[in-house]
Amino acid sequence: MDRITSMRVFVRAAGAGSLSAAARQLGMSPAMATKHVNALEARLGVKLFHRTTRRLALTEAGSNYLDACQRILAEIDEAEAEAASQRVTASGLLRMNVPLSFGSRFIAPLMPAFARLHPEVRVELGLSDAQLDVIADNWDLAIRIGRLADSPLQARRLADCAMRVCAAPTYLDSRGVPRRIAELAQHNCLGYTLTAMQDGSHWAFGLRGEFRVPASGNLMANNGDALLAAAVGGQGIIYQPDFIVATALERGELVALELDRPVVDLGGIHVLYPPDRRPPAKVRVMIDYLAEAFADRQ
Repeated sequence: MDRITSMRVFVRAAGAGSLSAAARQLGMSPAMATKHVNALEARLGVKLFHRTTRRLALTEAGSNYLDACQRILAEIDEAEAEAASQRVTASGLLRMNVPLSFGSRFIAPLMPAFARLHPEVRVELGLSDAQLDVIADNWDLAIRIGRLADSPLQARRLADCAMRVCAAPTYLDSRGVPRRIAELAQHNCLGYTLTAMQDGSHWAFGLRGEFRVPASGNLMANNGDALLAAAVGGQGIIYQPDFIVATALERGELVALELDRPVVDLGGIHVLYPPDRRPPAKVRVMIDYLAEAFADRQ
């Protein structure tokens, strides 16, 4: 028998003086209510009631146990009410795992307005380019850039994300401008270590990465901003998402290269969250907020 339900039957029966009355209040049969009390007495090894044909009376052990049950059930009800309220009212700590450069550039600047809208939500931003396990590491949300692997996580697309092949004008002036992907083998290609499309010796092109060409250089990094700084300084060519290089392109610090094959289709920017048909309000409001903020990037 479920111990919590048995405790509820016991408390109701003690208050009403009748197992039948307790059964009516809890929507169960008198026989089931009797089984619950019998199960408690068997577990505890004591009698909780003196039973007569007319009324139940608590034993001394039953009276002591009643106080404990009332306290425990009140704490359970309070805990359940608090948990349920978080599905209605956005509150509590929201842990969100975000790629480092993207989080610094685009997510952190959105947080002041979010805090004004939802003052009871505290946000922990975990900025890392490593693909951390959302469920095992207890993240409420994660933002992922690229094609999504099969997983139990729920996903909502936030925006598109194009790739760019870029280099500084000074580099291109000294080394020439490649026009075909095969020519990258003669250039200093600065690689990103956290993606299979740049493995240190090859870069992938074509919408699904079907064309692989030799591409290597004297610098690899696990962060796009580090590669951006090197490319702006004239060290070599980079192959990075638009959100990394867009400002440098606008300023003329980098030049986008037009090659004979298309860049890989990253698949977009998504927000991921654990599978829950009714996620807490703090999760729902953050997802909706991010979707609205990135709506103009679709």
